[in-house]
Amino acid sequence: MIKKYLIERRSWIILFFCLQLFMIFVTYIDSSIPLSSIMYIVFLSFMIFSIFLIIRYNKEIKFMKSLEERENNFDLANIAHAESPFERIIEKSMADQIEILKQTSSKNLIALEEEKDELLSWIHEVKTPLTAMQLVIDRVEDEQIKANLTYEWLRIHFLLDQQLHQKRIHFIENDLYIENIDLQEIIFQEIRSLQSWCIQKGIGFDVHLETTEVLTDTKWIAFIIRQLLTNAVKYSESSDIIVKSYEEAHQTILEVEDFGRGISPKDITRIFDKGFTSTTEHKDNRATGMGLYLANKAAKSLLIHIIVKSELNKGSTFTLIFPKRNEFVRISSM
Repeated sequence: MIKKYLIERRSWIILFFCLQLFMIFVTYIDSSIPLSSIMYIVFLSFMIFSIFLIIRYNKEIKFMKSLEERENNFDLANIAHAESPFERIIEKSMADQIEILKQTSSKNLIALEEEKDELLSWIHEVKTPLTAMQLVIDRVEDEQIKANLTYEWLRIHFLLDQQLHQKRIHFIENDLYIENIDLQEIIFQEIRSLQSWCIQKGIGFDVHLETTEVLTDTKWIAFIIRQLLTNAVKYSESSDIIVKSYEEAHQTILEVEDFGRGISPKDITRIFDKGFTSTTEHKDNRATGMGLYLANKAAKSLLIHIIVKSELNKGSTFTLIFPKRNEFVRISSM
């Protein structure tokens, strides 16, 4: 800060030294002026100027130092009181700018909240005709047409569900209700919703659940499992998907293993990134790059750790490691 202050006041310092040199120069060309007296005056002037700089440094630096150390927020309470006219100009400018930013931020938040509410309302309204469409599809007699319509219906249903959870994910802490749930019930429910799609692709499920009871949020764990099962079905053909659970080190482990196209080694670290689809199948327009991103984000809020193992063209295994029961003290305190 001393260096910055000296740089800020360099014009005054240079002016002072130039004046002293000018006095010495005048003494040099005018022999009637005693040099020793002028040097003494220069010395005293230098001492006085040095003391003046130190005093002004301690006085002027308070405001600037408080600006440098302040947190990046809208609070000006920690800033030192402005004393000089220039400091008051800076303080007023900052206060006015912060007030404008607060008003703009408030308007944007209100607009964003209204947009979110409108979108959620729209999603719920769209689900009504979707339910009606499902009833119509059930009455279709041609099995091939029925299977194709069901597949497209499922795609719309899952995209709407994904969009719904995408809007809720930002407020997930306020949406959690931690309780003992039955994993088997949730897994079978999600498998049933994929039944027609699985029949069309010749995919079956091999379920082995040694541990079924976990402490978590029903809605969000269902969403996470739905994303894993949907991905497993989407990228598999005519094979079984293995779902198993067991207990290890007082933690429940849930694995979803498929034998589909797998994930490229260069993609494995990026599959949870927002919007990332694939580098090996870049022309796959079916992928949105949001499913695993949202699943991972929800898992973090539930203290669930997701591990992925995959080999290209051989399949993938997604492992959910549930937290120990005492770790939920952190969630309960939210």
